[in-house]
Amino acid sequence: MSADFSLIANVVDVFARSIQPAIISVEGGRIAGIAPTDEDGTPDPALPYVLPGFVDAHVHVESSLLVPTEFARLAVTHGTVATVSDPHEIGNVLGVAGVEFMLENASHSPFKFCFGAPSCVPATPFETAGAEISAADIAKLFENPKIGYLAEMMNWPGVLHRDADVMAKIAIAQAAGRPVDGHAPGLRANDAAHYASAGISTDHECFTADEARDKLAVGMKVLIREGSAARNFDALIELMPEHYSHLMFCSDDKHPDTLVLGHINQLVQRAVARGHDLFQVLRVACVNPVKHYNLPVGLLAEGDPADFIVVKDLRDFEVLQTYLNGELVAENGKSLLPAVPISVVNNFHALPVQAADFQLPAPGPAPTLRVIECFDGQLITARVDVPATVENGMVLPNLSQDVLKLAVVNRYQPQAAPALAFIRGFGLKQGALASSVGHDSHNITAVGCDDESLARAINLVIAAKGGLAAVGPDGQEILVPLPVAGLMSDQPGTEVAAAYAAVDALAKQLGSPLGAPFMTLSFMALLVIPSLKLSDKGLFDGQQFAFVDAVV
Repeated sequence: MSADFSLIANVVDVFARSIQPAIISVEGGRIAGIAPTDEDGTPDPALPYVLPGFVDAHVHVESSLLVPTEFARLAVTHGTVATVSDPHEIGNVLGVAGVEFMLENASHSPFKFCFGAPSCVPATPFETAGAEISAADIAKLFENPKIGYLAEMMNWPGVLHRDADVMAKIAIAQAAGRPVDGHAPGLRANDAAHYASAGISTDHECFTADEARDKLAVGMKVLIREGSAARNFDALIELMPEHYSHLMFCSDDKHPDTLVLGHINQLVQRAVARGHDLFQVLRVACVNPVKHYNLPVGLLAEGDPADFIVVKDLRDFEVLQTYLNGELVAENGKSLLPAVPISVVNNFHALPVQAADFQLPAPGPAPTLRVIECFDGQLITARVDVPATVENGMVLPNLSQDVLKLAVVNRYQPQAAPALAFIRGFGLKQGALASSVGHDSHNITAVGCDDESLARAINLVIAAKGGLAAVGPDGQEILVPLPVAGLMSDQPGTEVAAAYAAVDALAKQLGSPLGAPFMTLSFMALLVIPSLKLSDKGLFDGQQFAFVDAVV
């Protein structure tokens, strides 16, 4: 419960572009007054600084491997007070019931979650998901005032071609007065304009400044993303001086080991360290998401909810305290939010596999492989064609060329055969990795050096009905169980972060040079991001929007 109190600090007024010492009075969870203590308005170097709390403008909470209440317990330590959260990960597993799970769990925290109505469940017809969310479901979700927007419209071809079902979902959001989030990697010029004209208001998929400028020019707001897999800050931060009023910061997907270390506060620190204007940076980090999504988040004005943070200085932005509705929820890096009992919901029916299930016969004497090439820090992939390595009539990985086997196992239909392909970029020299976090349908995705290791890793995940697994030589194995929808843990956030750090370390010990191997793996089944991905139904070319053969 919040108490009435006052504090003295240098108050950062983002709107007035001023910093001055003042007494902030809080009554009934709201800011009752801000009274300057120095007539000349000069900041007092002996005092800390108070500024609005940070907002993550686009995140999938599920990707933290934590339920909302545990995500909040970590995020508040870094000064984050709100998120714009797309629950389409659990939506793909459990449908509307999954969204309702997130809302119910989040209701036990003062953290200000703004959940969206998932627009693309399933993401495409080219994969098997656990549920469907229809236009009628979206209309029903919008009856709940806690559903604040239509979540990312990933079906950009459907928008460009004005598909009837896609446009119906957008119309429902507009009639309900909710903004529509975009997802349009690589769209430029006329295509970007046509996409935006359908009512799409944002995009978080820009990976070059020129692409972002095209979208800004047609009225879209661009989210600068820096997560555990996709990191676009360096490419886009140059937009700040000219376009700060139309930018926001987001993480999109943030694994627990990096969430323990920092969140939006890190982007603020980096932007200011590069010489960007403090008030412009804070507009991007604090104000723009609140205004765009109409969030119930205070911005340090009299009468606002008392949502603010106290930082040591305006260089490192070390967070000393975080307040939500006048309640002190974090202090000196420690969360003061209590743990909440976690329910376990799931949809997982896969049966154990055998090494023989992953054999791939060669179609001829000298076949060629269409190989997925993945990149550290990017969701996009490339295609490379390489001669296949064949032994006893079977196509094998080639470790010397970093050509590993990739598999996707349907978790919803127990008798389905695995889909197989090959991938370059993971760098494993031995063993395998497997994960039930596989955007967006969340089948089991695995990469390995041999069929036996693939089967071992996948069977660990199946036995736990969800999790992240790494296996190496001599029986070496680590599993992080994810019993909540096969996506999230039911354990405290700090413990999950430590367990994730251990499985991540084993992946790197096995040879992977990637910064976040499991995060990268989770996107290798995301068909809506070009150019080559693998679903449970086969290898998919995102440029042609069609299935192709892995071995030619």
